[in-house]
Amino acid sequence: MSTDSMEGGETRPRIEVTEDAAERALALLSEEGLDVTEAGLRLFVQQGGCAGLSYGMRFDDEPEEDDTVYEHHDLRVFVDPASLKYIEGSVLDYESGLQAEGFNVENPNVVSECGCGESFRT
Repeated sequence: MSTDSMEGGETRPRIEVTEDAAERALALLSEEGLDVTEAGLRLFVQQGGCAGLSYGMRFDDEPEEDDTVYEHHDLRVFVDPASLKYIEGSVLDYESGLQAEGFNVENPNVVSECGCGESFRT
């Protein structure tokens, strides 16, 4: 398990965000007219897909009370407790290429993925 240090010597699960992903998400937040100092990107896991679980992302005005909040390259990322156990240690990246463009989660907890890469199992 990958962790960040907190006050009092406690640790918390780590979620990383690449600079490219943060820049793209911040640009999209601004386009939506959201305050980037309060709003952020919610990263979550939901039931679905042929492998059982899939990632979800959306913008929220502010975190929920029980969210873990990460900040990377000025982007705030909100993760709920239920999702955190599936995605701890993950890296959120943004890819733009000839075949695909979009956000990508590199998750070390995945034991199998569906053929299209849209769902996973831990």
